[in-house]
Amino acid sequence: MKRTQTAKNKKTIGVLFSLCLLLALMGCSGANGSNESGSNNGLSQQTASPSASTAAASEEIVLAAPRDLAPGPQDAYYTSTILYVWEPLIAASEDGKPAPKLAEAWEMSADGKEWTFMLRKGVTFHDGAPFNADAVLANFARYKQVSPKSSPFYTLDINHSYPSLQEVVKVDDSTIKLVFDNPQPTLLYAMINFSSPMYSPNNFDENGDFNGLPQGTGPFKLVQHEKDQFSLLEAYDGYYGEKAKAQKIRVRVIPDPDTRLAALKSGEIMGVMDLGAIPPALAEELLKDERFAVSTAKSTISHYLHPNGAKPPFNDVKMRQALSMIIDREQLVKELYLGYPTATANILNATSPFYKDIPVVHDSEKAIALAHEVLGDSRQAVTLIVPTYGLDRYPYKAQAELLQAVLQELQLDVTIQILDGAAYKDAQAQGNFDLAMAIQGLPNGDPYSILNNYMASEGSSNKSYTLGYSNTHVDELLKQVNTTLDMDDRTAIYNELQDIAAEELPTIPLFNDVSLIAYSKEITGYGALVYGTTLPQLERVQ
Repeated sequence: MKRTQTAKNKKTIGVLFSLCLLLALMGCSGANGSNESGSNNGLSQQTASPSASTAAASEEIVLAAPRDLAPGPQDAYYTSTILYVWEPLIAASEDGKPAPKLAEAWEMSADGKEWTFMLRKGVTFHDGAPFNADAVLANFARYKQVSPKSSPFYTLDINHSYPSLQEVVKVDDSTIKLVFDNPQPTLLYAMINFSSPMYSPNNFDENGDFNGLPQGTGPFKLVQHEKDQFSLLEAYDGYYGEKAKAQKIRVRVIPDPDTRLAALKSGEIMGVMDLGAIPPALAEELLKDERFAVSTAKSTISHYLHPNGAKPPFNDVKMRQALSMIIDREQLVKELYLGYPTATANILNATSPFYKDIPVVHDSEKAIALAHEVLGDSRQAVTLIVPTYGLDRYPYKAQAELLQAVLQELQLDVTIQILDGAAYKDAQAQGNFDLAMAIQGLPNGDPYSILNNYMASEGSSNKSYTLGYSNTHVDELLKQVNTTLDMDDRTAIYNELQDIAAEELPTIPLFNDVSLIAYSKEITGYGALVYGTTLPQLERVQ
């Protein structure tokens, strides 16, 4: 498709990008934001914590994150995987493929309906309980009891991760077998990270919630947590693998990016972590100071523009196509994110081993023509909702204002509405919006989760985000892929679904994010990974 742009539009966008970049550099991305829970912790409040005594501080390495990485006992996981407190049966390598963790080997039956897992021996949970087949059975019983269980990370749902699971069988103390009604050739991808977390069997109450701090098998144990204030990690001496190098790490919650930057410069913290740990503009500013460094890696997070497909004008595929083509993703990434992320037209994140490269098309003239076909000569008022937690992590204010200006070319008059996390979620569920800025990560390595959630007529994200998307052929493909044993045939179906999503646009993919962290050179061994950071290798410079 020919890439064109009117001279008028080029000039307008160029001026707007310059203005937005200036605003981003001035800190507009987080000036009015807060984290998802509404916390607005400043430096003085954090410093005043009684847990951060002078003696403790001298032996701790202090980091900061935009949000609380330990939501607590009612959360599906209690902590994010990036704190290295719990471990899954199956982890992911940096290329997104399944890798051994607490399960060190496996076998699939010829019909794909039985998977046998050989468990790692000599592993104990933080409370001293042994990791064995009985522990795995207890965790699967909990999955079944609580599913679906929500989390700010990913929903824990045994029915999505283990579709048609019939039973979990103990073969011996170090071997378990999963038995399914239908073949599951991509089960390992579905089990990655958040789909197979393991905790001590003694760690759950009668409701399947945590009865205290999480007791995992990771190199760190969580020894203290103050909600929306900090998490205190301590190296687990009984860890079976390479021990964590830092004895104690405190991860503070500092929602505002400018405040995080100030804390880093002043030495109150020594590094940042998690989504949007430091906006690109602030990272570039920090690099002017030779005391600091940054590290990047691919990210499982993608950014989208969700359309309300349940009502005009975005219930018309032509309007969604116009919306996609009017946005210059390459320029957006370059100007507002300084080229760190990668523009994309694929609903699936690029870290997935099943990702298909789909050309990014920017064609203003065709976009304007399509919009005119839908709206005629009239203009349409639309509401763009922006979550406050996005402002804490990304230059979302500047991005929203850019979209507001560009969409005028499509006869759309955009009103920007900034909502806290709960109100944003409710607006999406009730359909009280037209467009929504959003992020989505890969919950595991199997693309079925994302494709089904967003593209199935009854998909959970399709419903909860009021995408209004329905295609009977897509529903048939999603059913077919669940019973397809041959991996080449399964991949072909996933490729077709990605092509359909790029054409019919249940949501508008914008770019694949990058994991960007910053740290003081007073620490070493700290770097970004696709699935977090090298936290266990972190230590002070000797």
